Amino acid sequence: MCQCLGVKRANYYRWLHHERSQFDKRWDLLIETVRAYHETYDHKLGYRMMKDYINHDKGTAYTEYQVYKVMRYLGIKSRIRQKRQNCTVRAKDAKAAPNVLNRDFNAAIPNEKWVTDVTEFKYGNRFEHKLYLSVILDLYDRFPVSKKYGDSNNNVLVHNTFDKAVEAYPEAHPLFHSDAGFQYTSPSFQNKLREHGMIQSMSRIGCCIDNGPMEGFWGILKCEMYYGKHYRTKEELIHALEEWFRYYTYERYQRRFGVRTPYEVRSEALKTETPAEYKIPENKRIMKYKQEHYKSQQATI
Repeated sequence: MCQCLGVKRANYYRWLHHERSQFDKRWDLLIETVRAYHETYDHKLGYRMMKDYINHDKGTAYTEYQVYKVMRYLGIKSRIRQKRQNCTVRAKDAKAAPNVLNRDFNAAIPNEKWVTDVTEFKYGNRFEHKLYLSVILDLYDRFPVSKKYGDSNNNVLVHNTFDKAVEAYPEAHPLFHSDAGFQYTSPSFQNKLREHGMIQSMSRIGCCIDNGPMEGFWGILKCEMYYGKHYRTKEELIHALEEWFRYYTYERYQRRFGVRTPYEVRSEALKTETPAEYKIPENKRIMKYKQEHYKSQQATI
């Protein structure tokens, strides 16, 4: 073999019996750790989140590039999100509320701003059945304040979700933002908001980014537990959703919160009168646009 490869036998045996360096041992350890985390978290983690999880749990200081190299070496990739189709249906003669939130997704304290939406899942042997999920999300910590399942996307589903949130936080009077779907523009739901001292805010038709955090939440959920899966029964689908909500709330670290979970952030905030603020960094594309726009204005002066 050595002769075929043009390698001296002495060099081959020297390589075969050499003591592995600290770098080699560290590389092997990272390979095994990445492989284990990839299986433990059901292929959900990209290289950035993989780095956060390993460093947080193991007390290590791996870089994103090191984890990226290992994942590429192992052929490991996270799931890719699919684009969500806009399915907002506004009732005829519906009275839509103004967009009070106005894309200000920062919140200084828990229960200051709630966003909500309903999404659809398909299940069955031929995906012939549908399950609807309604969620209310707190913008402060991205904590799921309330969730309800239903076989129909109707007023009852939305009302039950709202009632559950109010039951959990009876003293809360947040700004309540949704799309302009028929459930949220119905007089009965608007009366509920008024009764509980909440100001209603609605996205403009066709402007999904007006409810960006909710859209992003759906994207994460479906990417991590729905796309590429086939749930045969309603019970199987709901069980998977419940497991994902447990993982998201208590185990899924978020960089914006200093690599902590929504539950950790919320628990800490509710214990103090001056909760920590977690400002959302401005979108890089928007920052680039503003810089270019500013330069063009300066050039014309």
